[in-house]
Amino acid sequence: MRKPILNKYPVNILIEQRWSPRAFDEKPIDKERINSMLEAARWAPSAFNEQPWRFIVGLKGDETYKKILGSLVEWNQKWAGKAPMLVVNLAKKTFTLNGKQNVMFKYDLGQAVAFMSLEAMNHGIYAHQMSGFDPVKAAAELHIPDDYQAASVTAFGYYGNAEDLPEDMYKSEIEQRERRPLNETVFFGDFGE
Repeated sequence: MRKPILNKYPVNILIEQRWSPRAFDEKPIDKERINSMLEAARWAPSAFNEQPWRFIVGLKGDETYKKILGSLVEWNQKWAGKAPMLVVNLAKKTFTLNGKQNVMFKYDLGQAVAFMSLEAMNHGIYAHQMSGFDPVKAAAELHIPDDYQAASVTAFGYYGNAEDLPEDMYKSEIEQRERRPLNETVFFGDFGE
């Protein structure tokens, strides 16, 4: 299913095609495509080239997948369990060189996840990022060290059938995508001007 964007200016086709579905097909993602997605994330920019991101990948049917799925809030568990791949996105909170706090760790992680998501779209694979999970439970279940923080979970997979979703999710699945206009987001001068 395509959800075209109503943009005033041209953007890359992968950005136009990217959206966050909940209806996933259970078809597995082959290892070559998974590695391409992870490789794209590896090449994201980061403060002082720290590359603080780490990814814990669960493939449907393995124990890691079950642990990740179990860390999601109930609402997300309803639909995410069809996705063939779940990924915990986490990052190191301190710099390796000097142990000082890296205030950019979440920003850098976000760039890596964006790169991964766009590479996924390049292969016809959709990504749905979630903040609705229990990071403490995920850290305990997946043995994440204290110096790392789980920031989000992403479900990856091929698009499925929206009609398979619960009724309360179906409407948002088929609605037009919306974004604030540029003039409410970008200021050429002081904030708000």
